[in-house]
Amino acid sequence: MFRLVLHYGIHFLVPIAIGLIFFKEKWKWAIFILLAGICIDLDHLFADPIFDPNRCSIGYHPLHTYWAIAVYIALLFFRKTRIFGLALVIHIVADAVDCYLLLQSK
Repeated sequence: MFRLVLHYGIHFLVPIAIGLIFFKEKWKWAIFILLAGICIDLDHLFADPIFDPNRCSIGYHPLHTYWAIAVYIALLFFRKTRIFGLALVIHIVADAVDCYLLLQSK
């Protein structure tokens, strides 16, 4: 249960907190973009089964590969793409924490 709460807490509460703290003037826009980072989970539709609670997303799904993660990190270095990169990196951090906790429970 802790794993589930932490995983989805990072997915949803961290973007909201970042939007409210660091984007005071455009917080609604920022929160919308940061929460939209969850859209990279659409790559789960290509997996069989689509959802497996005991599968680590990192390195398995196309938008969760190390090459994709490198692109997300690169987006952080450009002003126009920084918030999108941040949204995607937050998503990857949530999934990485989930993978870590999954491995610890085995």
